[in-house]
Amino acid sequence: MFHPYILGAFFASVLGFLLYALRDKERKDNRHRHHRADGLVTSSSEIGQCRQDDGFGTDIIIVGAGVAGSALAHTLGKDGRRVHIIERDLTEPDRIVGELLQPGGYLKLIELGLEDCVEEIDAQRVLGYALFKDGKNTRLSYPLEKFHSDVAGRSFHNGRFIQRMREKAASLSNVRMEQGTVTSLLEENGTIKGVQYKTKAGQELKAYAPLTIVCDGCFSNLRRSLCNPKVDVPSCFVGLVLENCQLPFANHGHVILADPSPILFYPISSTEVRCLVDVPGQKLPSIANGEMANHLKTRVAPQLPPQLYDAFISAIDQGKIRTMPNRSMPADPYPTPGALLMGDAFNMRHPLTGGGMTVALSDIVVLRDLLKPLSNLNDAVSLSKYLESFYTLRKPVASTINTLAGALYKVFCASPDQARKEMREACFDYLSLGGVCSAGPVALLSGLNPRPLSLVVHFFAVAIYGVGRLLLPFPSLKRLWIGARLISAASSIIFPIIKAEGVRQMFFPVTMPAYYRAPPAK
Repeated sequence: MFHPYILGAFFASVLGFLLYALRDKERKDNRHRHHRADGLVTSSSEIGQCRQDDGFGTDIIIVGAGVAGSALAHTLGKDGRRVHIIERDLTEPDRIVGELLQPGGYLKLIELGLEDCVEEIDAQRVLGYALFKDGKNTRLSYPLEKFHSDVAGRSFHNGRFIQRMREKAASLSNVRMEQGTVTSLLEENGTIKGVQYKTKAGQELKAYAPLTIVCDGCFSNLRRSLCNPKVDVPSCFVGLVLENCQLPFANHGHVILADPSPILFYPISSTEVRCLVDVPGQKLPSIANGEMANHLKTRVAPQLPPQLYDAFISAIDQGKIRTMPNRSMPADPYPTPGALLMGDAFNMRHPLTGGGMTVALSDIVVLRDLLKPLSNLNDAVSLSKYLESFYTLRKPVASTINTLAGALYKVFCASPDQARKEMREACFDYLSLGGVCSAGPVALLSGLNPRPLSLVVHFFAVAIYGVGRLLLPFPSLKRLWIGARLISAASSIIFPIIKAEGVRQMFFPVTMPAYYRAPPAK
């Protein structure tokens, strides 16, 4: 009943913003030189005459062998590139994030020939989400009807998944995987020529290649040389593992809309469930003196579904509480000859929606297709200009997932403001309606339909649905005022995120010159 009104109100409210925000930020081409004064780039004078062939004849150096780096090494190696991948620590990672791969990400895994990396690690199929609020719940299934029966989300131990990816990459004869810490990029006349790194044995070495791709993760110490990092830390995750616990809805992620912010549960093996408690801000209760355990037992546990309470308390008593800052960083790269940024080193979003690996794998597909027609990577300036199209072509998918993550987190957080409360309630009820009202947002969340316009339509549909609930059956001045503030609150949530992502790149990528850029001549 709301559809015509929704669309009309959406275009009326959004058109003005789009016209205002369409003006693109001019970037200063020489801005990256200022940021390279931090010692992370070695100048040509430091390189001197020490260049030596390492005997490998490398085409591409990849810094970091996490999800992005390992998948990229395998993908480029399979295309015949000679790849040298350098990773600080090749032992199995132990993290509390990067454990949920959305169905859209799994499709990209298939496209890259890496779907067997979720096998033999006790990965669990994920078929959708269950949403809980104030004693009510609703189940949101992924719209998988049009796909092969194997297509679904996957949840797992992050480290097991990464080790499988590393093994797959290292199995290729033209991929050399080495443990070492990259300390700087090597620059010569404004072009990145390679990296300086320290081996596991402590030896200082230099490696050279026509293209260096930096994928060294959220704690990257190289990104400042290649982008303008604006890292925001809105909250932290407190992680627990619940053992031998049955979730209310099998094979589903669970989101509890708690006070002050969401709590997540999802299986990571056949006997373990990951719990992530979001704590707003950067200051956490102390784990060492018991403040954190007390906070979890007194503030968090009473808000959980009864089926999870005992397992949650037991996990706290075991004392294996871990924390992780949640980072958000829009992609704002400096086009740099000889170098490229990817993965969390380049672009991050709040992990609430589990979209990080989907974005990374989608980016790898885009880059693979761009590099395929290039037999020669040695013309660094022409290659850099051509690869600017990577930043444009990735935008619709990446910015949709990024914007949804940031917007949903803000909507799902509790607020004393009445308009924000109504928005949160409207979001839960809108998703509970079923049909297109749940299938559309879940298709966005899952990466199966990452379309920016669809995201904005559904976001404002939620706001207008909330206003409709306020005004029916009898409007009042107070309710009209709250409704107006609800629309204003929705705008203040989503528009700044869209502006940071880039309106033109997100909604009108075909108007960007790089969209049509041809490969360098052979």
